[in-house]
Order: sequence, then structure tokens, then C-alpha cells
Amino acid sequence: MNKHKPLVLIGGGGHASVLADILLGQGRDIVAVISPDDLASRAVFAGLAHLTLDEEVKRFSPENVDLVNGIGMLPCSTLRQRVNQQFLELGYQFETVIAGDAHVSRFATIHSGAQILSGARVQTGAVVGEHTIVNSGALVEHDCQIGAYNHIAPRATLCGGISSEELVFIGAGAVICPGLSLGRQCIVGAGVTIRSDVLAGITAVTEVKAR
Repeated sequence: MNKHKPLVLIGGGGHASVLADILLGQGRDIVAVISPDDLASRAVFAGLAHLTLDEEVKRFSPENVDLVNGIGMLPCSTLRQRVNQQFLELGYQFETVIAGDAHVSRFATIHSGAQILSGARVQTGAVVGEHTIVNSGALVEHDCQIGAYNHIAPRATLCGGISSEELVFIGAGAVICPGLSLGRQCIVGAGVTIRSDVLAGITAVTEVKAR
């Protein structure tokens, strides 16, 4: 018997489709997809109820459903955070999503609303903050402390003991060397290797060498 609440998925783009694929594969009940976009081109949404306005979430009581934020995170964007806050203030909770083929150590901590996608690895002692995305194939090594609303893009590698503040964006294939700190709302570009701390608000699109 499925003891989980039914889900309402917010968003109809690529990230939302990946989450829907994971959740449907786990036997979860998605009662509605909220998106202003036409969903016909995405087979994963076939047969799911489609509502077009965020306000239509309120058709469902917070006691009866949980939400899934399917809005992808872009550098410098706070849309994902603002949508979450809007509905958290109304009493809704956001589902934590962990793909069946992700590896999450039993000694790691995954906070509410985080999303760990296919092939990702979160190792022992690591902490993944609220509503953070660890995207497909990303690696979060031992003892990393990842803040809320981070996005760790596909195949990014965070070596052991890294700490990040809120709203950090780490691009696809980036490598963060051990023990470094990433400041609030900093951006690490795709494929970049970071060997020194990155301060808040800084965009690193070339290699950052140790000082």
C-alpha cells in the first residue's frame, strides 16, 4: 500500500519531465501538472491532469497533497525559491525526490525538498540542503555541506569537505577541489576547475587557481 501523499508537479519543462519520469517509475501518483506551456510534446505527461495557473494548486489541500518543484534552476535566478516560498507560506510541503539509481549514503543527510537525480552520488557525511538539485551523474563527496537552493549540474564533481552557501550554481562537469568554500549566489561555469574559495556573488568561468 502506498502511504505517500499524491503529488502536484509545478512546471512542465525538461526538469519537470525528468522528475515525473522518476516519480512515476516509483509508483507515485501525480494528480496534476501545473504549467502554462503546452505539454503535448513530452510523452511523460500523457494522461496527467494539466492545469495552467499556479493559483490552481489551491484546488488541492495541503493536508492531501505534497508539491514537487519542477522548475529548473538557472544562474542568478530566484524563481524556484520564490515559488517554493509562496506555497510553503500556505502550508504546503515539497517532496524530497531521490532517483532509484542514485546512490545516497545512509550516513548522508538530505533535507526537505532536495532532488537527487539519476546516477548522482552523495557520499557519507555529506549534507544536501533544502530544495537543492543534485543533477544527473553529479558527485557530492564525503563531508560536503551543501546549502539550500543550490544547483549541482550533471557530472559536476564536488570533492570532499566542500561547503556552499545558499543559491550556488555549479555548472555541468565543473570540479571543486577538496575543502573549499563557495559563497552565496556564486556561479561556477561548466567544465571549470576550482582550486580556491569562490566569494559570494562571484562568477567563475575560467579556472580558479589556489592562492
